[in-house]
Amino acid sequence: MDISLNHKLSEIQTELKVHKSQRNKFGNYNYRTAEDFTEALKPFLLKYDVTVTVKEKSLGGALIKSTAIISDGVQRIKATSIVCVDTEQKGMAMPQRYGAASSYGKKYALGNLFLIDDTQDADATNKHKKPLIKNTPIYKQVVDALKDGSRNLDAIKKTFEISEELELELKQL
Repeated sequence: MDISLNHKLSEIQTELKVHKSQRNKFGNYNYRTAEDFTEALKPFLLKYDVTVTVKEKSLGGALIKSTAIISDGVQRIKATSIVCVDTEQKGMAMPQRYGAASSYGKKYALGNLFLIDDTQDADATNKHKKPLIKNTPIYKQVVDALKDGSRNLDAIKKTFEISEELELELKQL
């Protein structure tokens, strides 16, 4: 009897552990990378006869959509994440900024698919949000993402500091 892809995914979600093996000395916290996910997943691929891939798509401007896909050759199950490239990040060249955002998006898409992010990480406690400023390119991207449904206001508030006045405007979109 063949086991359904849903059942295989449930088994992997139950068994998979992706430890926060990286250390940020500046912020004094541990974290995991997309590479930590892929390395931890490898033993499950043959065991459950599945493949896992991550695809990326530009949503225009500085938004990147990452989609993690598990497949058994017949069925597929997907989970996504959307990240915004910090184009103002100091100390990084533009390709590094996009690479960092890409890795971050992959990590969160995989975390969403495999239900990994069950413990608070540095991003959950990071209070260094950038303010969202009206009539900027990032603001336009946020408005477009809200309008097309690819992001919701709660997700955007995790990334940006938003004034009460601006939040009321965005809620009406």
